[in-house]
Amino acid sequence: MSSTTTLRTLFSGRLHHFGYFLPTVLVMAIVSLGILRVVQDEHERFMSAQRLTASEQLGQVAARLETNIHGNVNLIHGLVAAISANPSITQTQFSTLAEKIFANPSQLKNVAAAPDLVVRMIYPLAENRQIIGQDYQADAKRSGSVFEAIKRRKATLAGPVKLVQGGSMGLFARYPVFSASNGHFWGVVSTVIDVDRLLHDSNVGTEWQKLDITIARRPHPMAKDAFFGDVSLFSQDTVRATIELGYDTWYLAAVPKAGWQTTPPQIGRLYAYATLIGIAVIVPMIWVGLLMRQRHGHVDTLEQREEELEGLHHRLALALEASEVGVWEYEPSSKRMFWDRRLRELYAAPEERDVFTYEDWRKRIHPDDMQAMETLILNREENSVPSTPEFRIVTPDGEIRHIRSNGKSYTTKGGIERLVGANWDVTRDITLQTELRDARTRAEAQNEQLRATRRTLEHQSLHDALTGLPNRRFLDQFMDASGSPSPNHRLAFIHFDMDRFKEVNDTLGHAAGDEVLRQTTSRLQTLLHGDEIASRIGGDEFVIVTSGAEPEERAMELGRAIVKALATPIVIDGHECHVGCSAGVAVQTAAGEDPKQLLINADVALYEAKKRGRNRAEIFSENLLAAAIHTKRSSDELLVAIENDEIVPFFQPQFDARTLDIVGVEALARWQHPTRGILTPDKFLDIAEGLHRSGDIDAIILQKALFQATRWRARDLNIPHVSVNISAQRLKDETLLAQVESLNIPKGSLSFELLESISFDGQDKALRSVIGQLKELGIDIEIDDFGSGHASIVSLLDLDPKRLKIDRRLIMPLQASGSQHRLVASIIEIGRSQGIEIVAEGVETMEHVEILRNLGCHALQGYAFAKPMCAESFVQFVENWQGERGDLFSHIRHSA
Repeated sequence: MSSTTTLRTLFSGRLHHFGYFLPTVLVMAIVSLGILRVVQDEHERFMSAQRLTASEQLGQVAARLETNIHGNVNLIHGLVAAISANPSITQTQFSTLAEKIFANPSQLKNVAAAPDLVVRMIYPLAENRQIIGQDYQADAKRSGSVFEAIKRRKATLAGPVKLVQGGSMGLFARYPVFSASNGHFWGVVSTVIDVDRLLHDSNVGTEWQKLDITIARRPHPMAKDAFFGDVSLFSQDTVRATIELGYDTWYLAAVPKAGWQTTPPQIGRLYAYATLIGIAVIVPMIWVGLLMRQRHGHVDTLEQREEELEGLHHRLALALEASEVGVWEYEPSSKRMFWDRRLRELYAAPEERDVFTYEDWRKRIHPDDMQAMETLILNREENSVPSTPEFRIVTPDGEIRHIRSNGKSYTTKGGIERLVGANWDVTRDITLQTELRDARTRAEAQNEQLRATRRTLEHQSLHDALTGLPNRRFLDQFMDASGSPSPNHRLAFIHFDMDRFKEVNDTLGHAAGDEVLRQTTSRLQTLLHGDEIASRIGGDEFVIVTSGAEPEERAMELGRAIVKALATPIVIDGHECHVGCSAGVAVQTAAGEDPKQLLINADVALYEAKKRGRNRAEIFSENLLAAAIHTKRSSDELLVAIENDEIVPFFQPQFDARTLDIVGVEALARWQHPTRGILTPDKFLDIAEGLHRSGDIDAIILQKALFQATRWRARDLNIPHVSVNISAQRLKDETLLAQVESLNIPKGSLSFELLESISFDGQDKALRSVIGQLKELGIDIEIDDFGSGHASIVSLLDLDPKRLKIDRRLIMPLQASGSQHRLVASIIEIGRSQGIEIVAEGVETMEHVEILRNLGCHALQGYAFAKPMCAESFVQFVENWQGERGDLFSHIRHSA
């Protein structure tokens, strides 16, 4: 007997014993518990509502206190700015400015200025004259908040404390003052906020305040820590709030003046409603109990039969599941078919259907098997058992499955003919048999082919198929076989590759490239002696091996001869291909070295030849090796730096030449090296170019610059646009346009700076096309270092950039050189005539500012205003500049 049946029998016995009263008693108990729960919930809701109201009222008090405090603090900022701009301010000037400040509604009691931390000026003077001469360094009670303000370089609040003059409570605000002209520390401005007035104006302790409030300096205060209200309130059930002053914190606790109410006003009505609901539930339950006794006997009989049927069905389902057989039933008169779950899986039919049509089955049958299967069904005989046919079906995704079927026809009591049967998948068996036959045939053919190709592979494994020269494997075996050199026999390697071979492949195709390699091999073989070996070790890379007692002279002679021979154009289908080559030569020393190291040395010399301009041969030396090791080490460190997020942007602002407003900022790449500190681009950009990672650096700086621009907008800093440098590698990145388009950058807010040599390459049509598409996406184009390259004016007009940046090398001698002055004036005039903005880089003196302003330059950038700086320093610079620029740089504007 199942566990369900056992429980049901036990329950039946209990029900027979207790009659129908047990359910009624249970319902009454549940209803009573429900009523108690509702009442408890009402009490909790009522208490929560009281606490929420009290918390909101206390929050309003705290907000008014903070608003009034910061309003007082902000009033003094203007006085601090004036002292910063005029460090030699007098008492009279100080009183005049303070009088204007105290004319505004506030809780300020007095304000004092302490140059070098000694009070020299105060307002109002009459009632506070005794404070003159007070030294903050000698006053331990006040020095804490004073030095904290200096350390943080911003205003701090402390208190309240009892004032010497007047006996009232005061809140002290300290403002550090730094000279605007040189950034030196000047002193401190201190103001006193009247706490009694502050509390009254913030509705603390007034007659219309509905809360009893206590304010203390600690979260668990003693009597001396509370400066308003009863300290015992903190030990009660209160609502709390805090006010952060920077140096000190105020803790507020409050309860309603009438105390917490414990009884909800509607509790009596709630009890009445709950009682009525209980009666309405219990009476029907008594009637239901009477009906259940009558129904129980019928249910037991039905459930016993259902269990027997369920067991039979379960055993059948297990048998079908284990055999992976699908069951079907077909009614020819209605063309309806029933498929069980397994059959639906075999035929890849929808899981939610179980009734299908004859056409559904017919669509699955393989076309080649359709006629045989239909004939078998149409020629059936009633009650006959057909043979076990095999046929194929095609699933919706094109998979072919082999199915074996068995079935039988019968007639129902109503005279309806039906067929019932089973299908199972034999695809695996059929496939395995076919694969075994095919595998045997293939194995025999492959064995024959292997025997035929082994000989060819043995030759090809040591020779290049295109040129017939020995390959890299041949060279490796040769180096392994070459022992230590003797004084009369030393090896020399000449490693060369073609300088412009890729251009041939890209423009004329790989067939032309193969022909270049073949003709190169022909020319090479005419230069070699009988005992010298030439091998092709890579795409366009060759290694020549020569030897002798003193092979240096022959190796260099052969290297130069190869360079000269390949300097002559190679003609392919009427086209002259100027490929050229660079060669590196390495010779074994008397002490001897491994031939494999010799090949490495030749590769180092080859790299040096390419670095010095190509189309030349260079011989290896220890200095070249040291340089190569340094470059390799720097390359490895740079790759790690890119992965470890050590590439960061520095920002240098650009200023309107007339108004000195910040009109833009250039984001410059810096390497935050873990041991060498901040490295400028000249230390790593050439290495990045060699690693083909300069495009990655451009992408990193762009991403981080846009992130900072988002921060600037959130802080209401007005930076009209950001300029980032972009290399040729980045411009040739196929994903660049899609990445820029996905950023959804506002038009005119981002500029790409291109070197003059990149942007004016008239031969690279693809590059110019990318520049045009960037402009269509709203990206401004700037020409960087203009005047240092070789761009033509025609190319400049064709590119139509937004801005030209005059190279700093033209700006630096501007004061001393008349010709330089005229050249810069011409560039500015050309730009203005074409509607192109002109930005001058390298502006380092006020004389530069004056000259460029008079020449009509639009924007200025250089050390005269700011050096490139990190993101946080840049934000601070912009806030100071935009907030106090008029006072700090008025002499520049007046000179206009």
